[in-house]
Amino acid sequence: MRNIQQQARAAIEQAQENALARQALQAQARFASPSVEHVSLGRGLRVVIFLLLWGLGTVVSTLLGLGAGGVPGLGISLPIGIVISFLVALYLSHIVRVAAQWERGVVLRLGKFHGLKGPGVILVFPVLDSVRFVDTRLLTLDIPHQQVITRDNVPVRVDGVIFFRVHDAERAVITVQDYRFAVSQYAQASLRDVIGSMTLDELLSERDQIQSKIAAVVESRASMWGTHIDSIRLLDIDMPEDLKRMMSRQASAEREKRATITKAEGDRDAALNLAAAAATMASSPGAMQLRTLQTLDGLGPSPSNTVVIAVPVEVLELAQSLAKTRGTGS
Repeated sequence: MRNIQQQARAAIEQAQENALARQALQAQARFASPSVEHVSLGRGLRVVIFLLLWGLGTVVSTLLGLGAGGVPGLGISLPIGIVISFLVALYLSHIVRVAAQWERGVVLRLGKFHGLKGPGVILVFPVLDSVRFVDTRLLTLDIPHQQVITRDNVPVRVDGVIFFRVHDAERAVITVQDYRFAVSQYAQASLRDVIGSMTLDELLSERDQIQSKIAAVVESRASMWGTHIDSIRLLDIDMPEDLKRMMSRQASAEREKRATITKAEGDRDAALNLAAAAATMASSPGAMQLRTLQTLDGLGPSPSNTVVIAVPVEVLELAQSLAKTRGTGS
């Protein structure tokens, strides 16, 4: 009975892991897919061309019917002319396509590369030609959370963003199936490889170098696909909570250590300065008198303070001189 429960629990955990894996793949595909692939700018122009050609074909068929057989001939030629002019106008209107300023159209004729067209009005013949528009602006792809283990066996979760653009539309379409998804997947793999070869301290302190290294690795491959990596930025580095608490305690201990060292150095400097001041006063006969006057002046002129000098300074000096003389005589 216990074995059956364990097997059921393991099956449930495996199903949950598979569901999470599918969600991660769907998220990656969603992040890698573009928001807008092509802006249709020629739809209005195609409608105008269709209406003009259809109307012109209808007028021509009407004139031919009236010239050939009068009103009876018009009843036969007009429906045929309307149908034929409709089909011709529909085909010719679909020849005209419009590419935006930032788009380039990769034209394939009967499956072979025919040319790179755009921006502006381009001619694409249906049935014979097919076109794929490529956005040459700076594109942005999100790198979802990646679970990475550093060189010192610390699990971290890292996410980032990729900034890149297409500089060769022909190679971006012909060389790789989906250049956006390929760049995203290669960037994720490179991020794992680069961060996995570093320690946690290097990851936290050398973010700029890590970003540059990942961008260089991805650029070496993406350039073969007709794309250029502008930059890769790391957005967030997430660590386990217990590791965060230990790092916080370590930082607190380091700050306390620096504070203790700073206080000890201050006490040492103060003691050295006091010793130097005492030596200076001992070597100068009038220094002690000036110090005494400064102390009295520092008490302030307030009426609440009353200063009484019981023994003049000269008397103290005389007593010191007598003590020195007696010590010499003895």
